[in-house]
Amino acid sequence: MRGALARVAVAVTAMVALSFVVPLGLLNGQMARDRALTSAERQASSLVPVLTVTDDPDELAAAIGSIPAGAAGRLALHLPAGEVIGSPHAPDSDLAEARRMSRTFAVEVPGGTVLLRPVLMDAERPAVIEVRVPEAELTQGVAKSWTILALVALALVGVSVAMADRLALRVVRAADRLAQAVTAVAGGDLSARVDPGGPPELRAAGDAFNHMVGQLARLLAAEREAGADLSHRLRTPLTALRINLGGLAGHPGDPARLAQSQEALGRLEEAVDEIIASARRAADQGMTGCDAAAVVRGRLEFWSALAEDQERGWSLAAPDGPVPVPVASAELAAVVDALLGNVFRHTPPGTAFQLTVHRGRTSVGLLFGDAGPGITDPGKALRRGASGAGSTGLGLDIARRLAESTGGSLRVGASLLGGAQVEVWLRTAPRQASRRTVREAARRARGRGRRASGR
Repeated sequence: MRGALARVAVAVTAMVALSFVVPLGLLNGQMARDRALTSAERQASSLVPVLTVTDDPDELAAAIGSIPAGAAGRLALHLPAGEVIGSPHAPDSDLAEARRMSRTFAVEVPGGTVLLRPVLMDAERPAVIEVRVPEAELTQGVAKSWTILALVALALVGVSVAMADRLALRVVRAADRLAQAVTAVAGGDLSARVDPGGPPELRAAGDAFNHMVGQLARLLAAEREAGADLSHRLRTPLTALRINLGGLAGHPGDPARLAQSQEALGRLEEAVDEIIASARRAADQGMTGCDAAAVVRGRLEFWSALAEDQERGWSLAAPDGPVPVPVASAELAAVVDALLGNVFRHTPPGTAFQLTVHRGRTSVGLLFGDAGPGITDPGKALRRGASGAGSTGLGLDIARRLAESTGGSLRVGASLLGGAQVEVWLRTAPRQASRRTVREAARRARGRGRRASGR
């Protein structure tokens, strides 16, 4: 690109330079010629007063010798009688023409130009003053002017090429940085970014590239989290299967235990099918709602069988009517399974638990409490992938992200049973601005109104 821009700059500047260098050079040559002929005519005119006073050849010869052209042997006087004083160079035909026309004109001769100026001394036959101008005087300074103009043209071309190269270097560097960043991203480095530079178009392209890579990194991170969350759902049927198999090992040949294990395997298969369907579901589907109380009751029906096997006491407190929340039923069921699964995995058999569905004016809360040892470090437990009990550490993070997607929150504390309590608050109404915020907004609006009215 730099070479192409340099060639374009050379071509354009050369055409511009030639468009004024050639006319200026020709004009300088014409001015030098006019200057030399004007000087010759002035010297010829200086002899005219002498001719009006005397026609003595000796005095005329002395007057011719006092003129620079005459002293150099380049001035001659042709008298009417045919006598010539000085060194003549003009042909006789041109002399006759000058006498006939009675006007000054120049004649080209070998080695220069002769200026012929007729002077009326006799009514019938005028005298003619001849001044020879050599070629050196006609072209004096022309070569120097052409050299200067050529140097100026070359300087202009050089400056234009340098400026074009600087511009091209700025563009090429920005394009190279963008190409390197694109290559890095193509190689799997999603942390690659480009420092936008160069012309506005390349800066816009760099900003768009950075935005695109950021979006790509966020989408990949979200997809990885979604894959981990979907896989985490398998832990619920696997936990039930493990418990049933443990009971089956203690009571071999028990038909009831075998039926429960088969049922757990069937639920595991259903969970895998649900994960596949969730992974294929379009990400841009609109937000759907569900009945939180119905979802909780449905999931407790599954977990109650496991609770009875482990002799866990449990209770549910939920409103009689529907409790609508702005989340999909599958997402809410995954949260309920994850948090109840934590109770079964992290507390010993026989530990009681309770689940409360609280319906508020602007939010709905799901409170999971147990009588186990509790959570020693709630802050660490809320960090994604961190767990102090040997699990994946994704259960609480799944619940937190679902709560925050509605504008709600997740809290970890102590339950009334003496163990841990996890509270999932799902917001069902938009947040209302506080009175202080409303007052400040009104005050700013009044200030803008006063400025607009000129007060």
